[in-house]
Amino acid sequence: MVEQLKVTSPFDGHLIKELPLSSEEDIENALQVASDLAHDYDKRLPMYERMAILERTANLVEERQEDYARQSAEEGGKPLMDSKVELARAVQGIREAARAMGGLAGHEIPMNLNPASSQRMAITMREPIGVVVAVSAFNHPFNLIVHQIIPAIAVGCPVIVKPARSTPLSCFNLLDCLYEAGLPKEWCKAVVCPGKLGEKLATDPRVAFLTFIGSGKVGWNLRSKLAPGTRCALEHGGAAPVIVDADADIESALPSLLKGGFYHAGQVCVSVQKIFVHESKVSELSEGLARMAKELKVGDPLDPTTEVGPLITKGDVDRVHEWVSEAKSAGAQVLSGGNKIGETCYEPTVLLNPPADVQVSCKEIFGPVVVIYSFKDRREAIDRANDSPFAFQAAVFTQNLDVALDTVKRLHAKAVMVNDHTAFRVDWMPFGGAKESGLGVGGILPAMEEMTEEKLMVIKSKAL
Repeated sequence: MVEQLKVTSPFDGHLIKELPLSSEEDIENALQVASDLAHDYDKRLPMYERMAILERTANLVEERQEDYARQSAEEGGKPLMDSKVELARAVQGIREAARAMGGLAGHEIPMNLNPASSQRMAITMREPIGVVVAVSAFNHPFNLIVHQIIPAIAVGCPVIVKPARSTPLSCFNLLDCLYEAGLPKEWCKAVVCPGKLGEKLATDPRVAFLTFIGSGKVGWNLRSKLAPGTRCALEHGGAAPVIVDADADIESALPSLLKGGFYHAGQVCVSVQKIFVHESKVSELSEGLARMAKELKVGDPLDPTTEVGPLITKGDVDRVHEWVSEAKSAGAQVLSGGNKIGETCYEPTVLLNPPADVQVSCKEIFGPVVVIYSFKDRREAIDRANDSPFAFQAAVFTQNLDVALDTVKRLHAKAVMVNDHTAFRVDWMPFGGAKESGLGVGGILPAMEEMTEEKLMVIKSKAL
């Protein structure tokens, strides 16, 4: 009898659907089919055909985005208002991949620069890297899958995707659209399996590229076990810092920081976590953010008015509460929140000046908690922000261009937002972390580039 996975709501635990779990035999079959496709040049789908498939897929997702947004909200807990934005972004991302295909090209290498290179011409061509395995996360269950498998399809790689077991239904919705749009099923397969089988999938020598989104502990462990030659892109977490200087416009900054901190209950790898505020503005910002946090509506993600939904598991609610309690006991002021709401939700919480060695200060919270620290000297605040194993996205709020540019230069981050929150992203921009936050660059076109290899052709001819 095939073992079943029960997909349940993180808000109230109701059963959404049961799915068969993939077996070791299923994993082996998927790998062999994908490997055979990758090595058979005659079975490659022409670029114009892949482009048309993606355009039709985008149209299908757009037609069904209301239903898919509800599915995403139900299984993942992200409020419906935000899930609708996620689906709109997914449509845009698929279309971006189709548009970018024409610009993914090689280039000419200069020859005839010395006698040895005379009568030669050299050009590079971009070819699909081979089998791509995508291991995904729960927090953006539709759009993360788009970012991992659509670039592979665009460049002509067969792809096997392992969605998060808590949110697999959004992945299957996307695959349904791809198949209906004309993609042969063998080019994109989904497997739902336990972690050990997922490791077997990711580390198989037939895999040419691993794209992983999830915890750093799992991602770095997988990287250490990859077969020789397998390339990878890892997207892990962060504890995104914000510098708010003395001249910042606090009134305009507050709505942005509120959204960046409490969007999807803080379960975002680049959500606002640590805000360093000049001492002249710390009361205005902390009191304002706490007041606004208290007004956020927390609850059922399927309610169109809900702004903050549940955490993905009850265990995460307990963990967040333990960390907040620890910070409070160590001297942090709890300006808002600090309590569980039932078993699955947590109050949007604002903490002021916890010690540097408590968990909310030195680890990724991944919950609806924002921590504020006062500073006198901006350089010292930047040093405190950089004193972290993470480096993903960061932000600075100031009306002084010199201060903005100097802060951007000094912050350890792959991207720094000026007068905007740390969670800003559009789907065509490069996206990725450094240090423990990840490896490689995401985004539609950057992922397409990483999933291809350059092949050099050198032509010798007397006509040259």
